[in-house]
Amino acid sequence: MATTSSRSIGAGLGTTSQRRLLRRQQTIEEALNHALAIMAEHGVGALTISEVARRMGLRGPSLYKYFPGLHAVYDALFARGVAANAAAVSVAIEPHPRGTERIRAAVQATVRWCIENPALAQLLYWRPVPGFTPTPDSFAASTETMAQAQAEFAEAVRLRQLAPTADSDEGVRLLTVVMSGLITQQMANEPGVAYRAGRFSGLTDQMIDMFFAHFQTGDPDADPRQR
Repeated sequence: MATTSSRSIGAGLGTTSQRRLLRRQQTIEEALNHALAIMAEHGVGALTISEVARRMGLRGPSLYKYFPGLHAVYDALFARGVAANAAAVSVAIEPHPRGTERIRAAVQATVRWCIENPALAQLLYWRPVPGFTPTPDSFAASTETMAQAQAEFAEAVRLRQLAPTADSDEGVRLLTVVMSGLITQQMANEPGVAYRAGRFSGLTDQMIDMFFAHFQTGDPDADPRQR
């Protein structure tokens, strides 16, 4: 009888602990949703703990149980953005063979995601908040994404779709440079315009073609611009 009672108490404690963890996570997610809405409405730099708390019907100090400071909120949003961007890319590249087709699909998906999620995109690809840098844990997923891109470049070189010089840190950096330029132009000049309708985002395929041309192999049978 005592053994059964002990087990029941232990199970009850476990259930209570799980409920507390669930409620905590739900509160964190609600706070992040409000934070994202504030950034979308007023700009990334307009986010404050007090405004998030006000929208949740709480006092500002209450949120410090969940976030030690404002940069912790930004860090959690950064991690959310990296995960969402990576998920969009994963879905986009899945039906394509490895190499340049996946690179193209990944670039298209990233540009589209940034246009559709401008607040998170600013946090991921620019530095709109003075003094904020993502924590190593949050940045690790971003590093993994870059490593996956590097692997796709290596595969494109192996397939003779791109010249050997593409399989380098410089090659990946160059792609991020041209991508960020296009995204910046679109977000700065036509905020709110859809990906396909944008004067700049609508040039995504041409931008990719230019990038591939820079690393062309000279083999017409392996022209990565054919799609």
